[in-house]
Amino acid sequence: MIRLARIAYTDKELQLLARLMRAEAEGEGQMGMLLVGNVCVNRAVANCLDFKKINTVEKAVMQKPGGFEATSKGYFYQAARSQDKKLAKRILEGEKFHPATNALWFYNPHGEECRSTWWNQQHSGTYKQHCFYAPSSNENCY
Repeated sequence: MIRLARIAYTDKELQLLARLMRAEAEGEGQMGMLLVGNVCVNRAVANCLDFKKINTVEKAVMQKPGGFEATSKGYFYQAARSQDKKLAKRILEGEKFHPATNALWFYNPHGEECRSTWWNQQHSGTYKQHCFYAPSSNENCY
């Protein structure tokens, strides 16, 4: 089977995404990491809201301000492991998982319940400790 990538990417971007997924969600297992990967690629593909000029994986990973918190932590800057790169490649090749299928945001409410909206976006679901939020269809993101 030939699968076209969801977005063009370089080896550097594969490694960046792998590092981001691990740094943001390693404690939530492979699925948690895959969901973070979905959010990152969604930001690179979306053409709306805070992501109008974010059109590559590298720009999505390193977006400032409003990007991923993990990029300011030392753990993010460790080399990508092979198992993390395999997960990142799955996302770059087009795999999507609920509740991050179209999500552009997530956060950890630290024991509180997820808000029904966050930054005016609808709660699309929860996975372990993360709440995910997707833009409404009238945002025309995709």
